[in-house]
Amino acid sequence: MAVDDTLTADRAISLASRGTAMLWLGDYHGAKQLLGAIGRRLTKRRGKPARRGSRPAARGGGAGGTAEEFYRIRQARAQRSRILSLILIPLDLPAGGSATIPLPRAPEIGAAIAFAYGEAAAVGARRAVVSLQELVGVLSAHQWYVNGVEVPSLGAKIHPHYGTFMPTRHEYVDLVAAAPLPGRDLAFDIGTGTGVLAAVLARRGVRRVVGTDLHQRAVDCATENFERLGVSGVAEARVCDMFPEGRASLVVCNPPWLPGSAATSLDAAIYDPGSQMLLSFLGGLPDHLVEGGEGWLVISDLAELLGLRTREMLLDAIARAGLVVVDRLDTSPTHARAADTDDVLHAARSREVTSLWRLRVA
Repeated sequence: MAVDDTLTADRAISLASRGTAMLWLGDYHGAKQLLGAIGRRLTKRRGKPARRGSRPAARGGGAGGTAEEFYRIRQARAQRSRILSLILIPLDLPAGGSATIPLPRAPEIGAAIAFAYGEAAAVGARRAVVSLQELVGVLSAHQWYVNGVEVPSLGAKIHPHYGTFMPTRHEYVDLVAAAPLPGRDLAFDIGTGTGVLAAVLARRGVRRVVGTDLHQRAVDCATENFERLGVSGVAEARVCDMFPEGRASLVVCNPPWLPGSAATSLDAAIYDPGSQMLLSFLGGLPDHLVEGGEGWLVISDLAELLGLRTREMLLDAIARAGLVVVDRLDTSPTHARAADTDDVLHAARSREVTSLWRLRVA
């Protein structure tokens, strides 16, 4: 349905709830204001019941939340995202030119569209539509890429590509920067993403680092970051399912921290269905370590605090893989959400511990 500045937030929610997409033809900033108003209404509708549901668990003596509460919150956020995604913005895609939004007061988007969609934005139709929610994310991601993300352990910036998880939390990077190295000849970084951990190892003096990732976008991102940081002669990234061939003195993996389904490529950096990546890393680790080598598992205990996984399950998986724990380095997150008492998962987040498990073959 074509809509303009006369559309109200309540009407938009009603239409979206019935599965009707709305193509915005009014003022661009009016569309952004509408998106914000819809978001506030949806938050208000679910806010009070969500907090009443979460506080009894927090007052109890057990974990700071429950799996049921966590999944209820995820479901509510997914529904919110589906509704917001149905506000659409038109795009003009001139052959050989930059993409534009044919609306009053629209920003310049050519560089951001090319950054996010590459050649896909220049192939096929001359016009297209995109979810305003997604477009806002694209513009934000492009700014993060241009400006970079400061990583204290590197003393430099990482530039994340669109669709590659951005390392805004630094405590897990600090653990990799501080743990004692078992050797400096060769290291593998499994699920390298932006390449931040591989770069840290290269900066620490490891003579060769191989980062692997399932997604070409991530490999391209890591490769570019290695070049920016001046470590491309030491670190390389490859498209690979888990381990490259061979054995290394050190194999690092920072798998997604929460068991659960991933709805988007970014979610895949947060959610690990059935803990598959975690279990694959542990199970394959003995076949990829040299004698005396170590595997570093970098993971948070948030899943345990939410009742999604137990510490016993993790320890059992380590033992079944034929591994032993040499040491465990712990740190507490310092990001803003850990101190946000309005977060419905605050009871769990405030107690979260991020750990680097040093593992060896038994």
